Amino acid sequence: MLTEVVPDDEAAAQAAARFIEDAARDAVAERGRFDFAVSGGRSPWRMLEILSEGSMPWSQCALFQVDERIAPTGSPERNLTHLVLSLPLACQAAIRPMPVGARDLENAASTYEYSLPEQFDLVHLGLGPDGHTASLVPGDPVLEVTDRSIAVTGTEYQGTHRMTMTYPVFENARKILFLVTGAEKREALDRLLAGDETIPAGRVKTGNATLITDIAPD
Repeated sequence: MLTEVVPDDEAAAQAAARFIEDAARDAVAERGRFDFAVSGGRSPWRMLEILSEGSMPWSQCALFQVDERIAPTGSPERNLTHLVLSLPLACQAAIRPMPVGARDLENAASTYEYSLPEQFDLVHLGLGPDGHTASLVPGDPVLEVTDRSIAVTGTEYQGTHRMTMTYPVFENARKILFLVTGAEKREALDRLLAGDETIPAGRVKTGNATLITDIAPD
């Protein structure tokens, strides 16, 4: 995995935004559009703000959610809430929200899967201190889903069930970007870099992956 170590979380957000802009420019030049997906958590918020101020070709972009909490519209727990707050109105037309407000979540997951591109140009992933990525969390049955691109977690994690992309989406993506910040993630990052498949993130195939982090190697 290509790795870029930067001084702090602001530098990481800047570097990640540049990486995404470059990927968008290449995709639009080659295929006329840029299909990308963004994970939840706090790390991407500043990255998205920077993207909104840069040279992203938003009219030619579709921004999908990698994962989402099953929570009411507008809830601060929803990743969509922070997506909307991070992006100005002119950029928000690109967002393709996960339908977590549906009564039938399994059917909603299938509907969202149907809307996905055949192949993502770029998928952004984070990393939790416990080694989770997206909403692929330790011990959940969703880790074993290989016949669907979108699934609903079988157990609650930090108080909510989740809707999440699954490993086949990441394996098929043209590029993966891991953005990992915060010293509390050092152990999980070491395990990711070692290819430790006992953590969920370690099961992501990283041949097409780039890591941007503010965690300096020991």
